[in-house]
Amino acid sequence: MPTISIDKKSLFDHLGNEYDLEGFRELGFRFGVELEEEVSSAAVAPIVKISKLISKHSAARKEGASDGEEHMELKIDISANRYDLLCFEGLSRALGVYLGREETPNYRVVQGVKPQRIAVTKECAQVRPYVVGAVLRGVKLTPERYQSFIDLQEKLHLNLCSKRKLVSIGTHDLDTVQGPFTYEAQKPEDIKFVPLNQTEEMDGHRVIAFYEKDESQIKKYLDLIRNSPVYPVVYDANRTVMSLPPLINSEHSKITLDTRNIFIEITALDLTKVGIVLNIMLTMFSGYCAEPFTVEPVEVVYPDGKSIVYPDLEPRLMQTTAKYLNRIVGINQSCGEIVELLKKMSLVATVDDAAKGELTVKIPPTRPDILQECDIAEDLAIAYGYNNIPRTQITEATIGKPLPLNKLSDLVRKEIAMAGWTEVLTLSLCSHNENFKYLRRVDAGDEAVVLKNPKTIEYQVCRSTLLPGLLKTIRENLKHALPFKIFEVSDVVFKNPARHTGAQNQRRACALFSSTSAQFEIISGLLDTVMGSLDVLYKRDVQGYHLEAAEHPTYLPGRSANVVYVDANGARTVLGSVGVLHPEVLRDFALDYPVSSFEINIEPFL
Repeated sequence: MPTISIDKKSLFDHLGNEYDLEGFRELGFRFGVELEEEVSSAAVAPIVKISKLISKHSAARKEGASDGEEHMELKIDISANRYDLLCFEGLSRALGVYLGREETPNYRVVQGVKPQRIAVTKECAQVRPYVVGAVLRGVKLTPERYQSFIDLQEKLHLNLCSKRKLVSIGTHDLDTVQGPFTYEAQKPEDIKFVPLNQTEEMDGHRVIAFYEKDESQIKKYLDLIRNSPVYPVVYDANRTVMSLPPLINSEHSKITLDTRNIFIEITALDLTKVGIVLNIMLTMFSGYCAEPFTVEPVEVVYPDGKSIVYPDLEPRLMQTTAKYLNRIVGINQSCGEIVELLKKMSLVATVDDAAKGELTVKIPPTRPDILQECDIAEDLAIAYGYNNIPRTQITEATIGKPLPLNKLSDLVRKEIAMAGWTEVLTLSLCSHNENFKYLRRVDAGDEAVVLKNPKTIEYQVCRSTLLPGLLKTIRENLKHALPFKIFEVSDVVFKNPARHTGAQNQRRACALFSSTSAQFEIISGLLDTVMGSLDVLYKRDVQGYHLEAAEHPTYLPGRSANVVYVDANGARTVLGSVGVLHPEVLRDFALDYPVSSFEINIEPFL
């Protein structure tokens, strides 16, 4: 859960000074946030520092905190999916609506104005293909608001934006630049500008070298573009560099306390997340615009001529029923009562058909976390109060039992163990080489589920065969006496575009025998034992199973076969394979003795 720091006095003033610390702790508990602690503000220093850095005017100093004044801060834990609560503006507004002190804002895009324009070049597809933007007009900043603006960006960068890998935010003083703007990808040596808070002009290579030695947080983002042949860059109409995403903005267009018009450009790899980030930034700070909660649009033109106007602040519509919501929460509220309760959570609901209990709920742009009806039910429960939900006694008795697949797996495990084999439990992740190259298999790209951001080279893919785990088990236990007789009954993972997850599990049984000789008859005998326990006899072309000669790269030529199952309807299914492993496989797994094995899918026996 992310933790935010909120100035205690500012928040309590916003709430009408009706709460002491314990009262606010109880309020937060009911609303779904947790007060962690109250601390003496060390954050007043950054506010003073910022005010000195970006403005010397006396008016700004009056609006900022005095050097000698002590502030108290509240550290509050926020649910990871509530991006709208990651700053003072969002949390105070949400609590104000929850308490009935204020209405849910009506966020809107100003109509009838010519939008600023960002043209995207085709080279951007090599690095960060998407960009969105918007304008906050007539903003009045104070040091506290400025600090909150920066802090929200960093909070979003760290979680939703995946440390700027998927999305990076750039903010600029619109009065210092001139549109239309262009989003390009240029060679590092061709990009020259003065980075934020610096005085030296640098090219792309110099920026990387400079921040490599610097202790600022920019250093940890350098790898995002370091090895790219081109760097993304945003220019204004005069070819003035505005930002080098995802690293840093230009000193030329930096925001100060005197800034009144803010241009926001956000570059991304993910079009869904970039829309969420843009809407959160706009909705949180559009309240400070000359006309509160209004935003001016930006038109983005892509190389293929496609034009998209951002942002989209229209609420999403979701249909539900009072019956469903009441059943999920465990209450009995009328449609009108549900409408009033959802209003406390900034959800505007209308009754479509009171007799049928049908409702339409408007999901504001601040709530990307609401995806299904059950999410509306969760907000209803918070508004009603979890402590107010009637306690009920369960009236039905249930008896737990294993899933059929798990019961079958346990039976197979028991039979193999009773035959004198040792069960092992290996990791479901392995390296790409272990899953393919070391087994002499070719990756066609349609089998293994690959981790997008693996932490180590050892855990790159979800295993699509149980063999690597068992072979590594032997490798790590070579000090034990021969023979090795081990097995595993567990899941492998395959890609499956037809599934909503894009992947599916398959339950398999795999056994390895290793000694001074392969002794294929032992592994074959174990396979026959397993099949016999499943009441599947060795028969060819009738109901049962049999072996068919087949060449598998993992096994020695001429020493492998497919295990074929024929069901009562005569349908044939290749369950897996059996054979003696190829010497190159043994070499790659650092094994000294021959190994014979089988691996079969046991799901057809359900």
